[in-house]
Amino acid sequence: MPTVLKNWRWHNRRMSKFWRLIGFLVVSLAASAPAGASLLGYVGECVPFARTASGIAIYGDAWTWWDKAAGHYARGNRPRPGAVIVFARSARLQLGHVAVVSRVVDDRVLMITHANWSRINGARGHVEQDVTLTDVSAAGDWSLVKLWFRDNRGLGKSSYAVSGFIYAPAKAAAPEVTAPAPDYVGALIDVYAR
Repeated sequence: MPTVLKNWRWHNRRMSKFWRLIGFLVVSLAASAPAGASLLGYVGECVPFARTASGIAIYGDAWTWWDKAAGHYARGNRPRPGAVIVFARSARLQLGHVAVVSRVVDDRVLMITHANWSRINGARGHVEQDVTLTDVSAAGDWSLVKLWFRDNRGLGKSSYAVSGFIYAPAKAAAPEVTAPAPDYVGALIDVYAR
C-alpha cells in the first residue's frame, strides 16, 4: 500500500476520533447546564443532574459513585445540604440512583432534589425539587430509605438500600437545589401522618 494512502487512513481515523470527542463534549455540556437555563428544566438521567447540581465531579453509573468518591470526596452516613445520596444497585435499581440533599428536616426526614424518578407528564427524566425522603433503617443510620413518589402522591411502597452520602465541596451546590420556602410540614406529614 502506498505511504500516502496509509498516512491518509491514519489521519482520517485520528480526525474521526477527534470529532467524535468534540461532539460528545458539546452534547454533554449542552445537556448538563445550558447558559441561563435553570437546572429545574433539565430532563435526563440522574447522574448528570446530580453532578451539575452538587459540584461533585464523578462519572459513571449512579451505584459506582460511592466507591469512586473514596479518596476524592468526604463520605459518611449523615445527610447534609448539598451532599449526594447514593442509592445502591439492586434488582429494582440496576444502575443505582443519585440525588442531591436539599434540606434536612429532622433526624429521619430530609428533602432531596433529583432527576429521573417519578413520571411527570407521562415521562421520566424530569427534575423534582424538595422531595421527601425518610430513613426507615432499624438503626437510624440512613442505610435504608423510602422516598416520595409522584404517582402515589406520597411515600412510595418500596424501600431502597443506600451506600451513604458524598459531601460536596463548600458552596458547590447550585442554588436551585432547594426552593426558597420548601414544604417542611408536608414532608413531615408524608412521613409521620400517613
